[in-house]
Amino acid sequence: MLYYSIVFLVIALLAGVLGFGVIAGTAALIAKVLFIIFLVLFITSLFRSRRT
Repeated sequence: MLYYSIVFLVIALLAGVLGFGVIAGTAALIAKVLFIIFLVLFITSLFRSRRT
């Protein structure tokens, strides 16, 4: 999931450089959402591994 977040971030950066504002904004939003989901899953897995 972190891989997809990085891919969408790169797409957003390239689209921003090329002048595609709407595509860049959408790709950046998707990258942010995927990164937040990754962080939540990572933190929950850390807490679950400490219990066992």
